[in-house]
Formats: sequence, C-alpha cells, structure tokens
Amino acid sequence: MENYIVSARKYRPSTFKSVVGQSHITDTLKNAIRSGKLAQAFLFCGPRGVGKTTCARILAKTINCSHLTDDTEACNECDSCRDFNGGASMNIFELDAASNNSVDDIRELIKQVSVPPQVGKYKTYIIDEVHMLSQAAFNAFLKILEEPPAYVKFILATTEKQKIIPTILSRCQVFDFKRIKADDIVSHLKYVAEQEGVKYEDESLHLIARSAEGGLRDALSLFDQLVGFTNGNLVYKLCIENLNILDDDYYFRFVDYFRSGDISNALLLYQDVIDKGFDGQHFITGLSEHLRNLLVSLDPPTHKLLEVSEQSRLRYGEQATNCGIALLLKYLEVSSDYEYRFREATNKRLFVEVCLMRLASLCSQLVQQPTQRAS
Repeated sequence: MENYIVSARKYRPSTFKSVVGQSHITDTLKNAIRSGKLAQAFLFCGPRGVGKTTCARILAKTINCSHLTDDTEACNECDSCRDFNGGASMNIFELDAASNNSVDDIRELIKQVSVPPQVGKYKTYIIDEVHMLSQAAFNAFLKILEEPPAYVKFILATTEKQKIIPTILSRCQVFDFKRIKADDIVSHLKYVAEQEGVKYEDESLHLIARSAEGGLRDALSLFDQLVGFTNGNLVYKLCIENLNILDDDYYFRFVDYFRSGDISNALLLYQDVIDKGFDGQHFITGLSEHLRNLLVSLDPPTHKLLEVSEQSRLRYGEQATNCGIALLLKYLEVSSDYEYRFREATNKRLFVEVCLMRLASLCSQLVQQPTQRAS
C-alpha cells in the first residue's frame, strides 16, 4: 500500500510565492535577501497553522541557494537546495523548544553554533515554540543572540509573542503573521481538490474555511477528514453532518418566522435543532452570528466581511433587505443579551424559547410604536 501523506504536508509551500495569505512578510524577506541586508535573528509570531515554520524553512533554504532565480526564489537545483529537499541539509537545524527547553539544550546549541558551515554560506537554526524555553534557557540563549557569528542566522517561531522576554525581542526582526482570509483558504482548497481529483461544492469549501478560523493547516486537516467521510465528493449536507455544524438554512428560517411573528413554528424548529443534538449555547451563538451577517449584508462596502460563498451572499442580502436595519439591530440586541446571560440560566431550554418568543414579537412591536406615540 502506498504511504499516505496528509494534504498539509503534501501541499506545504516550498517557495515564497506559494505561501498563502502572507505576502506582506514574504515580500519583505525577499527584498532583504535581494539587498543582502539580512538580520541575525528573526521572530515569526502568529496563530497556529498560518505559515510561520514553513516560511522559516523557505527562508533558510533560500539564503543558502547558490543560484537564486530572478524572482529571489531558491533554484531547487544546486547542491544546497537538493540537500534541503532531501532532508539532508547540514546547514539547517530545527529545534522544538517545547521538548528541548532546558538550559543544557541551549548550551548544546551554542556549541554547535561555534562550528562554521562546511558547505554553503549560513548555518540556520529554526527554534519552534520558542516561548516554551525556561527562564534559564532564555538567559543562556541571549548570550549567543547578542553577538552571533556572521555565518549564523536564527529564526524563532511562536504563537505567544507576549511570553518572549523583551531582551530577546529587541534583538530580533519581528514579523507578525495574520490569520489567512477565508477566500484565500478556499482558493487553496480548490487547487488541492483539483490536484487530488476531489469533487466539491463551493459551499463545502467555504464551510471548511470558516471552521478553520484563519488556519490553513486546520483547513487542510478538515479537508482530508471530509474527503474520507464523503468518499471524495464534498457535498455540503454531508460536510455539515460530519463537522456537527448547524446548517445556515435553519437560521434563515428562524428569521423568516421572526418577521412573520410566527412563535409556534419558531419553537417547533428549535425542537428540531435540539433533536439534532445541538445545545442552546451553540444555537444562540450561531443565531447572533447570522444576524451580524445580515447586518453587514445591507451595505455593499461591508460585503467583504461575509466569509460565505457568492450564493449565500445573495441570500443574506435578500433577507437583510426584507428585514431592514432597524429590525435587525433589535434582533441582534436581544440575541446578544440572551447569549451573554445564557450561562446563568437554570432552565436552559426555557431561556432560549423565551428569547425566540421575544424575537418573534419584535416586528409587531415596531409597527405598533408609531400608533402609540400618535395617541
């Protein structure tokens, strides 16, 4: 049986150009390489799965390449590039600070630093999760970071920048990685799906992108999971079933019931939600998010804040127009209040049902208010 490689590894970027959603960082690094103005130490910060370690590896590979391309990318043909691609580079070292966080580990690293590279220009040390180093290890590392040999580059990566001591921060060029936009994740997932011969619905890929919350690695892991569950056909209905996510269609139906003042059907629909295994907190949080999406659908400039497919975008816009901003603001005010107070409620089900009844009665209240003021 052929060895299976997960998509996050199989499609891991190997050039600056192929890194998804971090052009502000890759462009800066390429400019530094092109001009020959490389810092001694870099600190890559940001959420998990957004490309920190990947960019560290690409940077380490590129600065040792003998024949850079015109676009300042590694050539993948020189001895250094071939050694790196084959996992046999003698100039690039990776250290996981989560499991090598003692002062003795750092002292061993300092001994290695003192030996110049036998091949290539730089010895590069990538230290992942650097915030996990002990205080003594930080102090020992600071000594070599203050005056490193010219042939050494340090690339530190962390998800918790606030835990890095200021003396380390001041000696590094700090790069803040951002969460990857949903549209960028969807584009990458489409590329992977096409390469793997996976059929998909756009709604499914947008669902994965939203669930990943800006992390491309998480998105690819979910993609692999769903490909297995759906047998290579990413149908939206099957995807929400596997991820245990409440279908957006429910929230559209709830808002329709609110607009028509249909309390009975709103309560019956909530019973259906409960029967599917969703708890009140999950539901009411999703309802608030849906109402927020309706609000940003009202104004074209804020449409980009909707991380949904074009088909869903049109549906949001239609329902938002039917409701109007005044009613939507009232809806969101009520749902947000109930979401905030949910944990304090003793009878959770009754609490959510009262919320639904209040929402379903808001439309008639807004209509009656002008009459009451006139009288």
